[in-house]
Amino acid sequence: MSGTLYLCATPIGNLEDITLRVLRVLKEADLIACEDTRHSRVLLSHYDIHTPVTSYHQHNRVQKAGELIEKLASGLNIALITDAGTPIISDPGDVLVQRCYENGIRVTSVPGPCAGITALTLSGIDSGRFAFYGFLPVKGRERKDLLADLKSEKMPVELYEAPHKLKKTLADLYAVLGDRSIVILRELTKVHEERMKCSLSEAVSYYDTTEPKGEFVLIVEPAPEEEIRREEDSVFAEIPLITQLQEYMAAGMDKKSAMKQIAKERHMSRRDVYQAVLEAEAEE
Repeated sequence: MSGTLYLCATPIGNLEDITLRVLRVLKEADLIACEDTRHSRVLLSHYDIHTPVTSYHQHNRVQKAGELIEKLASGLNIALITDAGTPIISDPGDVLVQRCYENGIRVTSVPGPCAGITALTLSGIDSGRFAFYGFLPVKGRERKDLLADLKSEKMPVELYEAPHKLKKTLADLYAVLGDRSIVILRELTKVHEERMKCSLSEAVSYYDTTEPKGEFVLIVEPAPEEEIRREEDSVFAEIPLITQLQEYMAAGMDKKSAMKQIAKERHMSRRDVYQAVLEAEAEE
C-alpha cells in the first residue's frame, strides 16, 4: 500500500502555536518535506523531533514532486511543512498534492495556524466574507490587471506582502484604489505584533519614513457601493440591453429570468427592463 501525504500547519511566529496532532505526525512520519530545512530545524529541534528532512520549495517543486511521489508510492508517509502556517496557502505544495491525487495517493490535512485567518480575526472588520489574493504579482501586465480587479471588489481584500515590497504595493494600491481604509498587520503572534488601521495615503506616508520590518498582511476595505455601481454602469452602457438579453437566453436562461438578472445588474426596475425589451423588439 502507498503512504500518506500529511499537510501540516506550523506556527506563524510563536512556537507554542502547534497542535498535538501535528507534533505526533512530524515524529511518526518517515520523512518531512520542508520549504527551508534550515528554518524548519529550529521548530523540529525545539520539540525534539529527529525525523529525516528534505527540501521542497518553489524552485524545485516540479522535479522534487516526482521523487516524493515515488517514496509515497513505496509506502512511506511524508509530512509537508512550509516556513510558517498552512501549506499550499501562498506556499509550495499544490503540484505535489495534484500529483498525489493523479497517482491515487492519500492526502490529508493536519490543520493549525494560518496568517490570513489570524489577521482577519484581529482586523476589526466584518470578515464574514472576504477576497483572498495572497501575494500580488511582482510586475507587468499580470500585476496591473489584478490591481484593476481589486478596484471593483465587493468584499474586503486580503493580501500578503514581504517587507522589501511593502512600499511599492501600498503606493500601487493608493494609485489604483484611491484613499480607502486599510488594516496593516505585521509580525502576527510574535513579540512585536502590530495592527494599524489608517487610510492608504496615511500608510504610504508612514512607510516613507518608517522602514518596514517583518511579514505583513494587508486588508483593504471593499469598493464603495457607488463606485461599484459606476463601474457596472459604465460596462453595461456599452452593451445594448436587447443584446444582453439574447446572450443570456442563448446561455440557457428563460426570458423572465434573464430580464430579472438584467434589472439587477443594470440597477433598473423590472418594469423598465420589460418596457425597453418591448421597444427593442418592436424596432427589429
